[in-house]
Amino acid sequence: MARFWMVRAGEGGRLFAEFERAQCVAIGWNQLADLSAVDSQIDMKELVKKAYPDYHPTAAANAAAMIWKFTTEMSAGDDIVTYDPSQREYLVGKITGDYRYDKDVFSDYHQLRTVSWSGKVDRDALSAGAKNSLGSVLTLFEPGCDVFAQIEQVLSGKQDAAASPEPDMEAVSVREDQVARAHEFIKDRILKLSPSEMEHLVAALLRAMGYKARVTPTGPDRGRDVIASPDGLGLQQPRVIAEVKHRPRDAIGSQQVRGFLGALRASDCGLYVSTGGFTREAGYEAERAAVPITLVSLDDLASLIADNYDGFDTDGRALLPLIRVYWPAS
Repeated sequence: MARFWMVRAGEGGRLFAEFERAQCVAIGWNQLADLSAVDSQIDMKELVKKAYPDYHPTAAANAAAMIWKFTTEMSAGDDIVTYDPSQREYLVGKITGDYRYDKDVFSDYHQLRTVSWSGKVDRDALSAGAKNSLGSVLTLFEPGCDVFAQIEQVLSGKQDAAASPEPDMEAVSVREDQVARAHEFIKDRILKLSPSEMEHLVAALLRAMGYKARVTPTGPDRGRDVIASPDGLGLQQPRVIAEVKHRPRDAIGSQQVRGFLGALRASDCGLYVSTGGFTREAGYEAERAAVPITLVSLDDLASLIADNYDGFDTDGRALLPLIRVYWPAS
């Protein structure tokens, strides 16, 4: 019976497009070199311990278990997905080849499996239970056949699984797992806000970070959706000018960043918030800008809100209600 796997596309999904282009998935641990001849989990664990002596014993055991699954337990015909957090999409396919060690496909991920990709599924089309199961921070894991059944239904266009009954959610014991899932759910809630509410959310975030911030009146604003400064009048430095684009499917390009920069004064600091992310060229444009500018993606925004939520005022908390979750100290 075919199994269903989730493989992370590097930190923050940075290799998602490369996985799609190269028709494969990959994991790291390159110091282990070719693992084709390893025939037991015990030997795999010993190799990990020798190659990575700084690993905690538990981390070494977990790594060995994942690598063993990737090299040995996966097989041709198994179903597989990987995730792009910037576009909130799962790439769906089937494994088509055996494990191989190849240094020529990716510079830093050399353990490979070939895959035939069949399509993409929007995270928002899945039920909360499926999102929860797919939210693990592990490099490789099995989300469950019920989750893949939902993915198949959405991929075929037969059903929007978000409207279907929720499956029971299993309790999780790993704090990092819960933090990653909470991060994704915060992003889910942010995306439900209107463009106007997004501007007020960014203003609330800046207030929580110690600024006095206001949203500019509706109308032509020349890229000035939010203005923040220590005095609230823009007379004291730093004066932060924020552009807020709430278009989840549209990445901001270099021309838009250049246009925003052109409206700033030399003494201003720019903040460009885009829930659709930014192209690589937009990043280059920001890096070489004469005026200080920070690009904030949906991922970044969710992290900043979580880090500063204690300082949110009533208006900010009303836009994005969050609760604190306590975890036993280790």
